[in-house]
Amino acid sequence: MNLLVDFLCRFSFGLAVGLCITPAALVPSGFFRVNTLVLLGLTTFAALLSSTLGLNANTWLLSIAAIVSWVGSVLWYADRRQPGLVCCGGAAVLCAAATALTGEFATAQVGVRILSGCLIGFTVNAMLLGHWYLNAPGMRVDVLRRSIDQTLFAWGLLFFLVVAMIIWQFGNIEDSSDSLSSTFFRAVTAATSGANGGLDATGVALLWLRWLAGLIGLPILLLMSRMTLDIPNTQSATGILYVACLAVILGELTAQLLGMTVKVGNPVAEPARQEIWSEGTA
Repeated sequence: MNLLVDFLCRFSFGLAVGLCITPAALVPSGFFRVNTLVLLGLTTFAALLSSTLGLNANTWLLSIAAIVSWVGSVLWYADRRQPGLVCCGGAAVLCAAATALTGEFATAQVGVRILSGCLIGFTVNAMLLGHWYLNAPGMRVDVLRRSIDQTLFAWGLLFFLVVAMIIWQFGNIEDSSDSLSSTFFRAVTAATSGANGGLDATGVALLWLRWLAGLIGLPILLLMSRMTLDIPNTQSATGILYVACLAVILGELTAQLLGMTVKVGNPVAEPARQEIWSEGTA
């Protein structure tokens, strides 16, 4: 349940930011109205789950975000664009605060959650924007191209942060008995899951899935979608973005699963035999 609340907070924040940076002058107001209703559903669901878990601060923040989203949908229905964007921005701030409260307050960890939310929200926002060309076929193609570029930028920031964490973890591993490749793998594991040690077979599979789907496969799909727009073919590009949405959700959920369900052996007492077991096999 905690994992789902964390994911919904990230998703809501990223989608709200994605709406804020979508050019309202070039996109019909109906797109914003529908997606503020999507945001309303996400924040309401997250608030209900937070309430059942006793996360009072999250419950209040997400409840207010849901109300703001509903007001925004009404404003967009009336084609009040500027107040509608203000509501999207307000929902983004509230969801950002809720996202920061769902885990550790370490700067790197909060940064990862915020960038993860941006990546999820921007990818879904780009897919929904591509789908909107069926309703507004005269909309400019460069609007979708810009949205994909913003998603690639969010991915670049997240990838840079993960690589920086790997380098930091690599420099902090003091056990000289391991080989270079083993030390590097431990650093990747620590940067990806937030734990220091080796992985069992299930953990290794999750680690590969996180990297192949979320950090390597996603930018390839985004670039393929962007190249498809050069034809131009918005329907095919949107189809690729559907697959990109699956990749980013799978990748980010796997990263959360690695960080929340592993148990770590004592890295000081057993440096050569550290094991991370999932809760299901503990």
